[in-house]
Amino acid sequence: MQHLLLLHGALGSKDQFQSLVHLLEDTFQVHTFNLHGHGGQPLPDTSFSIELFSEQIARYIQDMNIEKANVFGYSMGGYIAMYLAKQMPDTINKIVTLATKFYWDEKTATKEVGMLDGKIIQEKLPAFAAQLQQRHVPVDWLTILDKTTELLINLGKNNTLQLADYTSITTPSLVLLGDRDKMVTLEETLAVYKQLPNAQLGVLPGTPHIFEQVNLSLLAYLIKGFLK
Repeated sequence: MQHLLLLHGALGSKDQFQSLVHLLEDTFQVHTFNLHGHGGQPLPDTSFSIELFSEQIARYIQDMNIEKANVFGYSMGGYIAMYLAKQMPDTINKIVTLATKFYWDEKTATKEVGMLDGKIIQEKLPAFAAQLQQRHVPVDWLTILDKTTELLINLGKNNTLQLADYTSITTPSLVLLGDRDKMVTLEETLAVYKQLPNAQLGVLPGTPHIFEQVNLSLLAYLIKGFLK
């Protein structure tokens, strides 16, 4: 049975994948885990970065004696998967990304950081604030916001993966985007898809950025079809 790693996005945790795991576990040996500082994992001594998270995943693959892993990455998880495929191509079999924001500059980062204001979230989205608090306990969710803000600002200053970098990622990839995603543009997704030497593209109908609003049956169908 093939191994499949599920990578969550920024501010996310492995618990978001419980329903998806049930749809995939008959076909794959599914692995979920929390990135540093997420889902109750201890905060790292260093700043959040794509490199840091990729190293964590690489160690996990090695520790689990997985020869080659398939990876599904949601949002930031997809970016991490692509970076890992570039740095350690022999460890990755195939990649599926969904709602991954590939293009970063200072203007883009500033816009995204504006949505990570803890005070505003508490005032206008108290249910979401409570969800984040519960999701990451015992780590303070506001600290995760701060570290994620720093990560995005650094991406804006120096995008870890430039568009030209994708030409050297030969790992078979399925790049997915929801047609109602207001965070990730079709243009940036197409640009990366066209650079990847061995990629397919898919658009999910009626699908916004939020993972909890994704049609999981459709997503599982596409994952299975691509990884078979």
